[in-house]
Amino acid sequence: MIRGVRGATTVLADSNDLVLQETRRLVEIMAKSNDILPEDIASVIISTTPDITSAFPARAVRGIEGWAYVPVMCTHEMNVPGALEKCIRLLMHINTDKNQQQIEHIYLNNAVALRPDLLK
Repeated sequence: MIRGVRGATTVLADSNDLVLQETRRLVEIMAKSNDILPEDIASVIISTTPDITSAFPARAVRGIEGWAYVPVMCTHEMNVPGALEKCIRLLMHINTDKNQQQIEHIYLNNAVALRPDLLK
């Protein structure tokens, strides 16, 4: 079964280091919380709000040991007035036996406001 694991985080500023650091942190927490190994991953889609242009977040994913061959793609979110700023969203498609309710979606920093219903 392929399931989607969602995650999001924010950065304080659009800087190369912050974008890569927070993306890596998000991915590592998502993987640990859901017992995900790189070989379990079908693909990863990362989107950023239009105010993030300093780095490709996919670089952070490919830089994690063992993740070099995980298919990753970056894109921009829709530019909706009033939306959360400086946000990095991630959708990881994984092969798993877990059911939908067992998947732990991860929201960090100001992104916790996106899905307060998922907070534990």
